Amino acid sequence: MKAVVLLSGGLDSTTAAAVARREGWELYALTIKYGQVHAAELEAARRVAAWLGVTRHVELDVDLRAFGGSSLVGTGEIPKDRAIDETHGIPSTYVPARNTVFLSLALGWAEVLGAERIVIGVNALDYSGYPDCRPDFIAAFEYLASLATKAGVEGRPLRVFAPLLPLTKAGIIRLGRELGVDYRSEEHTSEL
Repeated sequence: MKAVVLLSGGLDSTTAAAVARREGWELYALTIKYGQVHAAELEAARRVAAWLGVTRHVELDVDLRAFGGSSLVGTGEIPKDRAIDETHGIPSTYVPARNTVFLSLALGWAEVLGAERIVIGVNALDYSGYPDCRPDFIAAFEYLASLATKAGVEGRPLRVFAPLLPLTKAGIIRLGRELGVDYRSEEHTSEL
């Protein structure tokens, strides 16, 4: 049972990967270097991949700065005082179509590997207005994958595993702690 994990090294992707690992999936981590302002995420992804014991970790360059459109790729300031309950409108940190691009890349690799799942750490309750973190988007992408891949056409569609969808950030942290994730440490050394 192979799964491609979209791994940024942050709270959500780390927790989602830990859930998949607990469920017995052999993990293949995909980290996208998309021109993000916070390059420290890349080193965190390397540490998390090592902690999880992934079979392979690929870091792929897909520089979305060429398009702009988001404060996460250097177009404008990253807001620091946004209220936690402020979810109206699309925030400046939304990277246009990022999860669609990431899931598409993971889908291609998953097909090559013969993987059955793609793991993504999106959540709908604290999604901050990002349209590509909603259950409807995940379901639509999964449907697209069933139409657009050899595996899907042959009746073996890949599933998108988004175990954090119904959780708040507090719930994600509780789940991660149960799985041994040490969010306080730069080194994830707890056992799964």
